[in-house]
Amino acid sequence: MTAKIDYAGVEVGTELPARTFQATRATLVAYAGASGDFNPIHWNEKFAKEVGLPDVIAHGMFTMAEAIRVVTDWVGDPGAVVEYGVRFTKPVVVPNDDQGALIEVSAKVAAKLDDNRVRVDLTAMNEGRKVLGMSRAVVRLA
Repeated sequence: MTAKIDYAGVEVGTELPARTFQATRATLVAYAGASGDFNPIHWNEKFAKEVGLPDVIAHGMFTMAEAIRVVTDWVGDPGAVVEYGVRFTKPVVVPNDDQGALIEVSAKVAAKLDDNRVRVDLTAMNEGRKVLGMSRAVVRLA
């Protein structure tokens, strides 16, 4: 599958459609099973608080994976992402209720590179705080 977005038609500053992702305790349990990361800070409230966290927190890699969905949905081909990196700046605290936590992700094209590639900068927020820093993806377009 090739990217559905045409390199020539993309400009620096192009904003990708923003998305909001929900993380609940059930989501974290499912992610733990899929990833094999059963660290108790992601499911055990008592343990999380004992180690100084405010409550259970989402897996960093889960947050990172949710954020890149904004890019893969936009480009139409997950294989078009050739580089992706972030810095984890704040944890996503996931309360034990039906709402959970919301991760709000926006992104924009920050640079046009050679070989039909663009750099996309992402912003991931939770409760008004940036949870990923230096979140950037390089995407090869058609």
